[in-house]
Amino acid sequence: MDQMRKPYEKRNANTLYYTVSIILGTVALSYGSVPLYKTICQQTGWGGQPIKSAAHGGTLDPNDTDSIAAKLTPVTTSRRLRITFAGSTSDILPWKFTPQQREVRVLPGETALAFYTATNMSKEEDIIGVATYSVTPAQVAPYFSKIQCFCFEEQRLNKGETVDMPVFFYIDPEFLKDPNMKGIDTITLNYTFFKAKYDKHGHLTPIPAPY
Repeated sequence: MDQMRKPYEKRNANTLYYTVSIILGTVALSYGSVPLYKTICQQTGWGGQPIKSAAHGGTLDPNDTDSIAAKLTPVTTSRRLRITFAGSTSDILPWKFTPQQREVRVLPGETALAFYTATNMSKEEDIIGVATYSVTPAQVAPYFSKIQCFCFEEQRLNKGETVDMPVFFYIDPEFLKDPNMKGIDTITLNYTFFKAKYDKHGHLTPIPAPY
């Protein structure tokens, strides 16, 4: 059995090393003034915000291969969960924003990649947008771990431009041990894009939180 697990552990460790490097690069390039509500929501799961913490896979130690293997090894004895996707924009943002897939089915511990497509419908100006996200049912948020996504970061689209935006995620296997998750088979990931606004100092100002 141990011999069978080793390939999975190695593959999952390589996957994490790759995605951690992407995250670090993204953070280094992102805006310096991060809204306080973003940090609060990600640490508490408040309002259906997926948690990004060591306890839920958000900041796994790349050197801890046992922890990585435990988090990112599919639980094959579990039922598959139906993950659906939704997207919308604020009234003042002239973008078209939709998920490319209606749903995916995953096992807890199994990584999945999904895509959204955004188009700047304006024919006159380039526009910067910023997205918030939420998970429903809200109580699932502590177990919905996003390894890589485009949320809370500036997304600049030239007039008429269309881009694909990836989301790399997994459901923490601890989901299966929580009696409150019993009977939950469908989880929805929702994004809402807002037009980025800046204060007089040129810093990105907080966008409305979805709760």
